[in-house]
Amino acid sequence: MFRIESKIDPASAEFLQNKTEFMKILEKYKETLGTIRQGGPAAAIKRHKERGKLLARERIDLLIDKNTPFIELSPLAAFDMYKNEFPSAGIVTGIGVIHGKETMIIANDATVKGGTYVKESIKKHVRAQEIAKENRLPCVYLVDSGGVFLPEQANVFPDKYDFGRFFFNQARLSAMGIPQIAVVMGSCTAGGAYVPAMSDETIIVRNQGTIFIGGPPLVKAATGEEVTAEELGGAEVHTSISGVADHLAENDIHAIQICRNIFESIHRHEHQELEIHEAVDPYYDPEELYGILPVDLKKAVDSREIIARIIDGSLFHEFKERYAPTLVTGFARIMGYPIGILANNGVLFSETSLKGAHFIQLCTSRKIPILFLQNITGFIVGKQYEHGGIARDGAKFVHAVANADVPKFTIIFGGSFGAGNYAMAGRAYEPRFLFMYPNAKISVMGGEQAANVLITVKEEQLKAAGKTMSEEEIDHLRNTILKKYEDEGSAYFSTARLWDDGIIDPVDTRKIIALSIAISQNKFYEKTNFGIFRM
Repeated sequence: MFRIESKIDPASAEFLQNKTEFMKILEKYKETLGTIRQGGPAAAIKRHKERGKLLARERIDLLIDKNTPFIELSPLAAFDMYKNEFPSAGIVTGIGVIHGKETMIIANDATVKGGTYVKESIKKHVRAQEIAKENRLPCVYLVDSGGVFLPEQANVFPDKYDFGRFFFNQARLSAMGIPQIAVVMGSCTAGGAYVPAMSDETIIVRNQGTIFIGGPPLVKAATGEEVTAEELGGAEVHTSISGVADHLAENDIHAIQICRNIFESIHRHEHQELEIHEAVDPYYDPEELYGILPVDLKKAVDSREIIARIIDGSLFHEFKERYAPTLVTGFARIMGYPIGILANNGVLFSETSLKGAHFIQLCTSRKIPILFLQNITGFIVGKQYEHGGIARDGAKFVHAVANADVPKFTIIFGGSFGAGNYAMAGRAYEPRFLFMYPNAKISVMGGEQAANVLITVKEEQLKAAGKTMSEEEIDHLRNTILKKYEDEGSAYFSTARLWDDGIIDPVDTRKIIALSIAISQNKFYEKTNFGIFRM
């Protein structure tokens, strides 16, 4: 491999100006994240602690091995929605290590509307289970939830990927031999009662945890029977009478210790072997990314400059360096793990698509995970390119991405627009993880292009009716569309709706991708079978 030769001057005025602008974006993100991670309102947090309970993230910190990282997923879920009354969508999910085993952790935050679920909470919970299934990760459910948020019941109850999907997934995970442990640390009501009931082992906290299909108010309404929550489904009931729970804990700390004890008897499955080398820091400082990453997406960025600051030793074996230069492809290592990289360096042409498909075939045949670095406006358009078969050749690229069964990871470091999002392993193409930088944008096309298209369509409609638009009307329509695309294209809009697995600080890329590869090793990489590539 050869070291990438950077052409960036960190002392230049352009670099320093870009870094200043990027740091403003990054600071806004970190401030927002800090606020969200506080959980619910101060009064709810105070009540929670007065009951002797730990906060959701405190529980996770105690559960995972000391001095090991925790990859929190989608912490800004539901951001700027529901009047911001559901920080993190009321649930904390992520991957940590328990007794040396990578584990998916799903923890309700009872300080947020009693841990109840809105649409984004459910989507986040289901996504966590999907990741567990894809990577054969044991699951721990830290249960403290009032179930469905009743005012939103129509959006959370009946559909395929709504509340009932939790239990469907638990059944399928269990059938695959993936361990699931439930720790009932608060309310576990109605359908939510199936979370502990369908787990391999269940722990419940005395005078704190409750499990019942119908709570005291519903029991009284249905039968006239008056019963307390503890009498109906408390820890004593379920550990000594019903047998629904297996272990009685005195408090949160005791419950977490029991959970850790259980993990001593959980064995790691046979896993994918990779040729791992000793990790080497990049030759170039990763913090230089702040001066390189695009603040203005119209500005071209050589993706090799990004690659050079995230790979070991900045050493890169580039594939087809001189051919189809708008896509950079090649092999490298990230913290010792082998990785194939596809990074955008401009629009996608026919030859770019063929190069990408070829490189993906190399990665799948060698069982090497793939990292997609997105900064893409889409495929080239125009008569010349349509006649040249851009749709046919683009389809080859999309075929290759869709069928590649080695783990895929995606980082959006600039723009992600149109079908370019698909070809570069957007959410629809099931990368194991997809993260965005805080400067990133994502939409069907850029705002200016959308404005021009919609104005043209509107003018043609009016022309057919013998009417025209004034310059003021055109400007108003243009500004309305630009604002809409600016708002809906932001990384915050995306992550709030779980179109990604979270916004990350660029300097954390190496750590996050390395951990992602390690997580993916828990399952053997499947053989890739490609479909029909039109010739």
